[in-house]
Amino acid sequence: MNVSRSKLIVTCYALAAIIVLYWVAWFTHRSLVASETNTVYVNFEQAFPLADGFVVVFLLLSARALHQQASSAVLFLLMGAGAGFYLGGMDVLFDLEHGIWSHGANGIVELAINIVTFATSFLIARWTWTRRHELDDVKSDAG
Repeated sequence: MNVSRSKLIVTCYALAAIIVLYWVAWFTHRSLVASETNTVYVNFEQAFPLADGFVVVFLLLSARALHQQASSAVLFLLMGAGAGFYLGGMDVLFDLEHGIWSHGANGIVELAINIVTFATSFLIARWTWTRRHELDDVKSDAG
């Protein structure tokens, strides 16, 4: 798949917006996104906003660096992808241990979030790695 730089910029902004919208829903109308209501699940989910916030920052910095054709795009894209893999791993393990995916429609939403997290992390990391030399040859961030 040949994804252009402009499509990746749009993807970064879209993913950042989706993460923000998820947390807006969590804090304003939890039933839209929560798979469970028990204390263990809620406490687990409540541990994610800061880490997801870092992913949003990496996505926004990636989009900016790609737009400006700055070499820091490699760093921010790989940091965002790595954070996505880590968060996805934490989420999947919890979901498997607690049978979250079998909890109706919201369980399916949780499974979809897990799949999208891993897929986009992989695709962003792969896109970046295969273009790292091209991205490194762009204008220096210091200049």
